[in-house]
Amino acid sequence: MTERRRYSVKAYNNENFLNSSDARALRILAEYLEPDSRFARYRIDDTIVFMGSARTISREQAEQELTTAKRDGGDVPAAEMRLHMSQYYEASRELARRVTDWSKQLDPEERRFVVCTGGGPGIMEAANRGASEARGMNVGLTISMPKEEFDNRYVTRELAFHFHYFFMRKFWFAYLAKAVIVFPGGFGTLDELFELLTLLQTGKIRKHLPIVLFGTRYWEEVINFDALVQHGNIDAVDVNLVYRTDSVDVAYDYITKQLIEHSLKQPGAML
Repeated sequence: MTERRRYSVKAYNNENFLNSSDARALRILAEYLEPDSRFARYRIDDTIVFMGSARTISREQAEQELTTAKRDGGDVPAAEMRLHMSQYYEASRELARRVTDWSKQLDPEERRFVVCTGGGPGIMEAANRGASEARGMNVGLTISMPKEEFDNRYVTRELAFHFHYFFMRKFWFAYLAKAVIVFPGGFGTLDELFELLTLLQTGKIRKHLPIVLFGTRYWEEVINFDALVQHGNIDAVDVNLVYRTDSVDVAYDYITKQLIEHSLKQPGAML
């Protein structure tokens, strides 16, 4: 009778182990090493991060929805608000296109100040779309979530990442960023914004990192920075960590000026 030989599975091929709690450290490390390898391969030195709501739609779609709501007796006020908010989709798209055009002229060897988003729909799609329309590579850092289906076809395929751990995804937002533009958004946008502000306030981010809040009325209603100062919970100087505007032209001029003065001669990340 022939004896059957047994073969053991190598640890790095053992899916049961790799998906277990015992291998969590390996999965976390993989979400650092694999993106790091790809960024190096495609010579991505630094990024301009666009943040904002996944629910914001394009002006074209918003106009169609409003027409349908009026015709079919739908929720007209909600459709009108979506049309109002669509201005931020179009602003994100235009600003990303312009900064991509600008960045492509800087360095023939390295890809500087590449547009980076969370890879989802809404404001993120708009920024990836604008960068794509400028024929520039752009980054999408998506996160796995239940019942979350979307198609952001504008992210450069080679730079489309998918994370399990929120903190690793936010690490890559912060680590390569040399500028951040934050459009109106909800819990996720606020979480990302305040983490960056905390890191800047506490000196954990040592590089110069301009943050633009786009949409002054929205941000004045949602975050009362002056009240935080008045109650003694932040210093008055902390308010200067953000720059507020409603203009694509002003945002473009501010961001490019900041990058030229503080980051152009310093490729690569520095937290």
